[in-house]
Amino acid sequence: MTFETNTMTKDPILKVERLSMRFGGLMAINDFSFEAYRGDITALIGPNGAGKTTVFNCITGFYKPTMGMITMKQKAGKEYLLERLPDFEITKHAKVARTFQNIRMFSGLTVLENLLVAQHNKLMQASGYTVLGLLGFPAYRQASREAIEIAKHWLDMASLTDRADDPAGDLPYGAQRRLEIARAMCTGPELLCLDEPAAGLNPRESAALNELLQAIRRDTGTSILLIEHDMSVVMEISDHVVVLEYGQKISDGNPEFVKNDPRVIAAYLGVEDEEVEEVIEQIVEIESEQGGTQP
Repeated sequence: MTFETNTMTKDPILKVERLSMRFGGLMAINDFSFEAYRGDITALIGPNGAGKTTVFNCITGFYKPTMGMITMKQKAGKEYLLERLPDFEITKHAKVARTFQNIRMFSGLTVLENLLVAQHNKLMQASGYTVLGLLGFPAYRQASREAIEIAKHWLDMASLTDRADDPAGDLPYGAQRRLEIARAMCTGPELLCLDEPAAGLNPRESAALNELLQAIRRDTGTSILLIEHDMSVVMEISDHVVVLEYGQKISDGNPEFVKNDPRVIAAYLGVEDEEVEEVIEQIVEIESEQGGTQP
């Protein structure tokens, strides 16, 4: 395996150690380890069927791994072993939020209401889980005002303020993607997990997505872990890239390192390990010829 050596000391927010996931006779993830660093955008990439979504499902509690340890370390220093928590506690206590490949929103609710729904737990707590909200108790009124302000903030961040009162289902596809990310951010996560956020987007929508993710990282310090097939998105915004093939890690480093890793090139071209050197030689030869013909 090929990995980049990095002597810089970084603070890991997520540490995945020797993760394995078996479905019957299929080993979907095999002895997989990596770290995501606080404040970074980390991309998990690989060919179709490499096991990327399975890793996400283990991190966010939808699957319980066959083996391995997944440690989430919050800013305050508290650590959670995610493989031991139910999925709702991973969101509530460990402060991990995620989106899915297929957009999941309340299409009949307005854009604003979708962002308020994300804050349901906080509002229920302020209501005392009874009728205190209906009775207008001060604690609930304060929590309600705060929820609306948070929603307005993320409407603005996602460039959706002018669509706040429209049904979410009426939004263009790219705007729905941004709404889904804004809704996740309304939960106040320290780690935001995005499953193919650029899927189906045109270049203009991808650019808007990149701006939103960079603003989230810059303005909130939220760490981002994403699965993505759009390499233009990955290479433009990622600080750290981890590559999976057949459930195993084949490369780990910064985008430039990973982009030039022979094993990564071979994996995406669908060749066997013994053919890697031949493929690299062919690529170098083609690039040299192209360079020689340019004016």
